Amino acid sequence: MAFFASRKLRSTLLSVALGIFVMGILGSASVMLTPGVALAQEGGEDENAQPQEKQKINPVMHFFQSIGIGFGILFAAISIGMVALIIILLLDLRLGEAVPPSFVEEFTEMVNKRQFKQAFELCRNETSFIGRVLTAGMGRLQYGIEDAREAMAQMTESVKSGKDSWISYLGVVGTLGPLLGLVGTVSGMVGAFRKLGEAAGAPDAGLLAGEISHALVVTLVGVAVAVPAIFFFTMFKNRLTSISVNAANLADDLLTQMYHNSKKAAPTSTGVTERPASAAKS
Repeated sequence: MAFFASRKLRSTLLSVALGIFVMGILGSASVMLTPGVALAQEGGEDENAQPQEKQKINPVMHFFQSIGIGFGILFAAISIGMVALIIILLLDLRLGEAVPPSFVEEFTEMVNKRQFKQAFELCRNETSFIGRVLTAGMGRLQYGIEDAREAMAQMTESVKSGKDSWISYLGVVGTLGPLLGLVGTVSGMVGAFRKLGEAAGAPDAGLLAGEISHALVVTLVGVAVAVPAIFFFTMFKNRLTSISVNAANLADDLLTQMYHNSKKAAPTSTGVTERPASAAKS
């Protein structure tokens, strides 16, 4: 109902994300620290030693060894945080969450029965998008319909900006992903040239390959993280705009209906009409 679907759901998602994060770090560290298959072998072997067949490199192990512990932990944290945020936004940015049908039906019924105070209390206890917007409008309805609409417009922008601030984190990930990949590229190239400078004679191709592989793998991961972040950033931006427009329009219709009903004379059981009821007060 609120931004996070529920407090219990938020706690569950954060616990799952933390568990995956810890498991990912432990798994990555164990793979990267496993002696297994080396990317390159140091020189200084016996010249009379028999040539050995090249060992096959496991692609998964090669990937984790190439990215390194530092970049591996960094990208794991970013990826897990991004996935958790996407799940939360998928649950929250739904029209059914922003405009609960049961709330709209109950509010309309109360207004038609001229139960304005009960309708106002219903809105105050409703934490959805439309509930917060209607609460702001009804609180100013006693000063006129235009004043109430202005209050609703301000609340709409406030709620929208609050949700938009969470969506913006996906934009940050989409922007920083390639930049972090570029940092890995530069660090890999620096390492490769350092190996060239340290080599007394012909440089060891295996050592150079390890540094170049590090540069390319980090670049690949940075771009791979940025692509879904940018996609969901754009999708959630458009969805939030659509939800905001629908919620604002429906809130205006409900408030207008309440305003006109409050101006009508209420019939009594004796057949005498009562004076028009005033707008709901906070």
